[in-house]
Amino acid sequence: MRSVWEEGDEKPKPNSVYGQMVNFYGILEHDITIADTAEIEGMASEGVPQRAERYELHGRRDFDRSYGSINSSLAGSSNGRRRRASQSVDDSECGDDEQSHTDRQGILMQDEEDDEESDGPTEEFCMPSTSTAQVDMATFFKDGLRKIDFVLVYEENAMARAAAAAAGAASVPISGGGGGRRAGKHETWRQRFMANLKRVGLDMEEEVVEASGRKVLCFIKLHAPWPVLCHYAEELNMRAPLQKRSDTSAEAHPNPSVNWSQQLLKILRLPNIMYEDVPNKPLDYYTCPFRKSKIEKFLGHDNRATYFTNVQRSRILYEILSTAVFGKKKKGEVGVDRLVEEGVFSAAFPLHDGPYEIKNRSDLKDTSKLNARQVLYEYWARWGKWYKYQPLDHIREYFGEKIAIYFAWLGFYTGWLLPAAIVGLLVFMYGVFTIHKSQPAIEVCDSQGQFSMCPLCDENIGCKFWDLSDVCGYARLAYLFDHPGTVFYAVFVSFWAVTFLEYWKRKSASLSHHWDCMGFKEEEERPRPEFAARAPFLEKNPVTGIREPSFPSSLRTKRIAAGIGIIFLMMSLVIIFILAVIIYRVLVSIPLFQNATFRSQAQAIANVTGAVVNLILIMAMSRVYEKLAYRLTTWEMHRTQTEFDDNLTFKVFIFQFVNFYSSIFYIAFFKGRFVGYPGNYSHILRLRNEDCSAGGCLIELAQQLAVIMIGKQIINNAQEIIVPKLKAWWMNKRVKITKKHKSRWQEDFQLITNEGLFQEYLEMVLQFGFITIFVAAFPLAPLFALLNNWVEIRLDAQKFVCETRRTVAERAENIGIWCKILHMLAHLAVISNGFLIAFTSEFLPKLMYQYEYDWELRGYINFTLAHSPNGTLSQPCRYRGFRDEFGNHTPFFWRLLAVRFAFVIIFEHVVFGICRLIDILVPDIPESLELKIKRERYLAKQALQESDNILKVAAFKGETDDDEGTIPNGRMALDLTSDLGGHSSHDDTLATPISVVVHSELEEAGPSKPKSNEKANKPVT
Repeated sequence: MRSVWEEGDEKPKPNSVYGQMVNFYGILEHDITIADTAEIEGMASEGVPQRAERYELHGRRDFDRSYGSINSSLAGSSNGRRRRASQSVDDSECGDDEQSHTDRQGILMQDEEDDEESDGPTEEFCMPSTSTAQVDMATFFKDGLRKIDFVLVYEENAMARAAAAAAGAASVPISGGGGGRRAGKHETWRQRFMANLKRVGLDMEEEVVEASGRKVLCFIKLHAPWPVLCHYAEELNMRAPLQKRSDTSAEAHPNPSVNWSQQLLKILRLPNIMYEDVPNKPLDYYTCPFRKSKIEKFLGHDNRATYFTNVQRSRILYEILSTAVFGKKKKGEVGVDRLVEEGVFSAAFPLHDGPYEIKNRSDLKDTSKLNARQVLYEYWARWGKWYKYQPLDHIREYFGEKIAIYFAWLGFYTGWLLPAAIVGLLVFMYGVFTIHKSQPAIEVCDSQGQFSMCPLCDENIGCKFWDLSDVCGYARLAYLFDHPGTVFYAVFVSFWAVTFLEYWKRKSASLSHHWDCMGFKEEEERPRPEFAARAPFLEKNPVTGIREPSFPSSLRTKRIAAGIGIIFLMMSLVIIFILAVIIYRVLVSIPLFQNATFRSQAQAIANVTGAVVNLILIMAMSRVYEKLAYRLTTWEMHRTQTEFDDNLTFKVFIFQFVNFYSSIFYIAFFKGRFVGYPGNYSHILRLRNEDCSAGGCLIELAQQLAVIMIGKQIINNAQEIIVPKLKAWWMNKRVKITKKHKSRWQEDFQLITNEGLFQEYLEMVLQFGFITIFVAAFPLAPLFALLNNWVEIRLDAQKFVCETRRTVAERAENIGIWCKILHMLAHLAVISNGFLIAFTSEFLPKLMYQYEYDWELRGYINFTLAHSPNGTLSQPCRYRGFRDEFGNHTPFFWRLLAVRFAFVIIFEHVVFGICRLIDILVPDIPESLELKIKRERYLAKQALQESDNILKVAAFKGETDDDEGTIPNGRMALDLTSDLGGHSSHDDTLATPISVVVHSELEEAGPSKPKSNEKANKPVT
């Protein structure tokens, strides 16, 4: 490479020989004088390899810093310099495995040597492409050529830093400049960490910014050169594009971006206000695992600056940062996450693609001026887009598959809630319109002194007798939630839940194939960086044959067993809190019963306030247990991120299931069952067991469900609105950047940390349980869930796009263990609704009374009220129960009990049978998609195969028997569909050939000709 540094320049140009040699040796630009340049130019002439810039600092003189760079190699003779330049940094003080670093450095250097031999353009001299969206140049290094792939941030005391720099100190303590052992250890860790990043081959650029409170912020911008990207892309099994999918092949693929409502409205020829054409839609390609040795086979390999997407680049950088050692591996001193946790770095994040605001609305006319973040905000995250389809491909391109699959599931679930909410509303309205025809409610309201009811608590503590007509309003309200329509709705929701999950499997399969994630978990997932750092052994992977970190399964089993014990301990605490709430309701109701004014409302007040107290305890216990579950799961040492997430999810959900649903299960199936009768009441702590209210337990269940479900939604939405703003305010107050015009990385640093999707999934899955398990008691639950989810999608979208730092993209094939949990809830819902209808509602008692006595239910109330045994209370009274005058159960009670169990068995078998039939009739993967998957695997196998047959069918310059198959430059288009037997009448897409251009490796030997066309067209094996 020739030098372009001309005499008279103040400093070398970035692409000069001097500039590149400075960059290679990691020398601070402002530490090198012009007098040094002749020596460095002489080194270049002697053959010292010229590599890309590795580390440069920008800022004032007193802020200079060296992170284990090899600046010292400039001292001494030029031969000594050349020897040091070809060697890696000494590993003795970095606490890392010397051999592994040497091997990795050798691989990267070999990659760079291969690049020097190629004639293609290099990354440093390729301007980024702007074909699909506007590129924000603020996301590049100062040379305007290298993309910022990741940013590390740490804080320092400005005065201590300046004093240390003036004194010539090699390092500056952080943490407010307090010095001390801890600050010194942090600085040592950071220097070792940065040295290991340099060893891997990352380019670095630092910028120091003054902040309020006598602090400075140090932003270290990282860039992965082409050899590093290629090496890790192959190691991480990233997918690379082979060929763009054609329109005909897309027809065979069930396009996941097409919604069922869109197809229905198209058939009905109705306008679709939900559809919107989102610009800059990502292209769809045939892909296969990336291989550096076959780089010429992939599309776009000639443009290295844009070949890897921002999502892929950030994944590669995060892999490097997560595996870089900064201390002793046995102590888990590995990875950037640990450094952030210890306070060595304040933050580590990839950059957003630019601002999300569109300052000039005229830019919407030319969408090419919009960056990807602006497109997501304008067409997705704004509140005005609440009724539009979600641009899933755009979300996946910007945030990765894991976040995209969450929003795909949330949108799919919300869409399916619409029919459930409509039917539930109709069932509720049926109760409203027929409430005046309810014979039991009429009898209660017209009783007026006819039925003197027994006290609802002990008579000796002041509870009085009361008249049944006092609860007329509750009798009418109970009918709204307990009428024949609720039985139909319980059956409907059971079928709805199973059908929803079956069709989600189809949607998920289409998305995973569309996004190249099908089979990802089984075939490609690597060990977690934290696991690799702390695993004590290395064992051969039976699938890949590669030695990987391992942990003894017997020890993991013991740790899991210990974790299960802690889970049971926490669940016992939940049961204790439920007992406390029960006692609270009893104690609150006693003074209310004694007061004539509140006597009729006593149980309602006690139940509602008890539900609020229970909700507060539930939310508090949730936060405590989630932190405990995370530590337990980390301690159990699970190999992959999927295994870690699944085990964490299972622990938290089991606890949250007990936490949220136990009080509801108590009211639904236990409350009022063990009260006894006058003269023989059951007691707990000398207090009489609480009984159901006069309206029945079902109305109490509806109250409890409404308070917990709707209250939880309000609290969560308030948290998602208020908490991010409070965190952002505190962040800006704690570290306020004094610069008026902030750079992209400075603005992103002042955003809050993204906490992931765990809480979002947990909230939605618990909601799914509320609307399925107890829907017989509260038909309006799906409607409230639908309204909440419309808000939830916008809140989550704004959180990811506007309020939080960009997350590192993760791949995911589906929603993971959450799908199994949803199936469990759907099956539990069938059992729960069967028991609710049979034992909690009045449906079967009314039905039996109609069959045996009166179809109009005349006298039903008197029939359900038993007489108190003589001498048990101060006066005769009535109470609810099928008992005789001695307190024994009547024959009707035993017949009813048998009918109830028979109903549960028949209900469950019928519903489960139909659900199983739905499962069989609706395959998990559409037939057309299965055929498409087989075809693409075949094409990928053929396209990347290196065999003698490919060489035999390659076309050369010169004569050929079949001019139809040749193309210029001595290449030939191979029809890789020949093995499929030509055209197929079952799928027209099979007739579309996929052409792969094969370069002859024998051109240097001169043109040759196959012996026959048959041999030239022989199928590739």
